[in-house]
Amino acid sequence: MAGVPLLPPPGVVAVVGPTATGKSALSLALAHELGGEVVNADSMQLYRGLDIGTAKLTSDEREGVAHHVLDLWDVTMTASVAEYQKAARAAVDDIVARGRVPLLVGGSGLYVRAVLEEFDFPGTNPAIRERLEAELAETGPAPLYERLRAADPEAAAKILASNGRRIVRALEVIEMTGSTFTAHLPEPTPYYPAVQIGVDRVTAALDERIAERVDLMWQQGLLDEVRMLDAQGLREGRTASRALGYQQALAELDGSMTGPQAREDTTRATRRFVRRQRSWFKRDPRISWLDGADPDLTRAALAVARGAAR
Repeated sequence: MAGVPLLPPPGVVAVVGPTATGKSALSLALAHELGGEVVNADSMQLYRGLDIGTAKLTSDEREGVAHHVLDLWDVTMTASVAEYQKAARAAVDDIVARGRVPLLVGGSGLYVRAVLEEFDFPGTNPAIRERLEAELAETGPAPLYERLRAADPEAAAKILASNGRRIVRALEVIEMTGSTFTAHLPEPTPYYPAVQIGVDRVTAALDERIAERVDLMWQQGLLDEVRMLDAQGLREGRTASRALGYQQALAELDGSMTGPQAREDTTRATRRFVRRQRSWFKRDPRISWLDGADPDLTRAALAVARGAAR
């Protein structure tokens, strides 16, 4: 295991790693053992109504464990890591004040960093943002991505070429500040004492779990969920409409994809996303990695958490 920083009480236990590895189940087990409450760190679970496609636990599935920072935004809202940071830190502080253990759980690496580290965000410039977004709408993300790659190769390497929202944000910061976007990402400095537990699985096994999860999403009624969200403005949402499964379900409803095509495309896209999640989290030596298939996973995770608290 990688070295883990000491965790003097009170501290945060983070459960991180790729999609479909078993983070939610582990977080419930840890919450019962440690007297904990979950703080969400999945960017798409912040949206009201994005339930089936994000594998958001139902009230019954939460086993009586309190969950925080879910269902904050309407589907038309553009994601804001700064807004998330405020809400998540408020939840962590409240949990600690009540003598409970905050469990930060999710696979959105930037959101995890925003909570656990000293992380201030550059402001925005509405005029620059509007111009870049208009260009994105007219030309698509490819030309903007090439511009970002020329201006800040390190940032471009961390952003999907299809992620227009993040490309626009990086170019906005570069234009506002005259320096690279990555120059504004600070060196890791802890905001909370924390132990980070990473959950992963062998690639072949995880690929199979992803395919099963995608099939289950459609069986559970993802298309009906997307129809409802479409009526609420899902297509106008720059972030929510691009969520894995949701853009494919919209394409199926439009007739531009068949059902099997939509499911297969979601499976492929999720597997690509998993590779990016691994790349992000594996760079952090403070994460102790565990096998999500280990029958003694909870025991192993408790050993990490309790060992760090000594």
